[in-house]
Amino acid sequence: MKFSVSGALSYQVKSAATFILNIHALRTPDQSVLKETFTVDPHSNSEELVAQTENRFVRFEVTESAYVNVNYHAVIDTSYKQTAGHLLTDVPVMQMDNTVIPYFFPSRYCQSDKLFRFAHNKFGKIDNAFEKVCALTDWIHDNVEYLSGSTTSQTSAYDTVTEQAGVCRDFAHLGIALCRALDIPARYFTGYAYQLNPPDFHACFEAFMGGQWVIFDATKLVPLNGLVKIATGRDAAEAAIASIFGDVTSTFISASCQLAADSFEPIYYDSNNPIGLTYL
Repeated sequence: MKFSVSGALSYQVKSAATFILNIHALRTPDQSVLKETFTVDPHSNSEELVAQTENRFVRFEVTESAYVNVNYHAVIDTSYKQTAGHLLTDVPVMQMDNTVIPYFFPSRYCQSDKLFRFAHNKFGKIDNAFEKVCALTDWIHDNVEYLSGSTTSQTSAYDTVTEQAGVCRDFAHLGIALCRALDIPARYFTGYAYQLNPPDFHACFEAFMGGQWVIFDATKLVPLNGLVKIATGRDAAEAAIASIFGDVTSTFISASCQLAADSFEPIYYDSNNPIGLTYL
């Protein structure tokens, strides 16, 4: 599936500042970057950082006050596989790759330890891992209002349960925290999203089951096969779109994802479609 994606960021820089951005689409065995451009205006030399993760961080410096515009455009070819839900079972900890283990533990925005009793009371009696995560995803969708501007960068999963309102980032954090409370590794997923209205960068989550990372989106705002992956992490702190060091004000942000080729049949999870979708 080919998508044309773009991201645009604008800033008022008041003094020398350094930017680390995370808006490049990932290169993976099943997500190919066919072409891409990245520009900074006024021009500044940028470098792609080699990190311990697969995320593609780009760093550049602005040495004096200026209005800075960043633009990213790319054509991406994605693919995925579908697996019957009954095969997506819990994986014994002793059989897990060591790269999965960190996604068991509480993190800054996903306090799974504080949600242990809630998660087990609501979903602990469901045996199959895929059905369990589908159930908690449905609960978030049905009980948390999607409300722009209702949360801040400090809002955690525990806050979202209490306030029962949030945006995609909050829905993802709550899904991750509930999975971890149920001993299912889960990680944050940010990307470009086809048919998201209004267009923006989008957050959802992946849960590890049946030996693979399966995608879930409690907002249900976009088809699950319409995502282009930018980054993963334990929570938003590890997959932020922008990390800025200096006196800088964000003035504009936008993202878009359009179908570049091929027909498109949207995939959503429901009781009539017990099939998990994995991006590789």
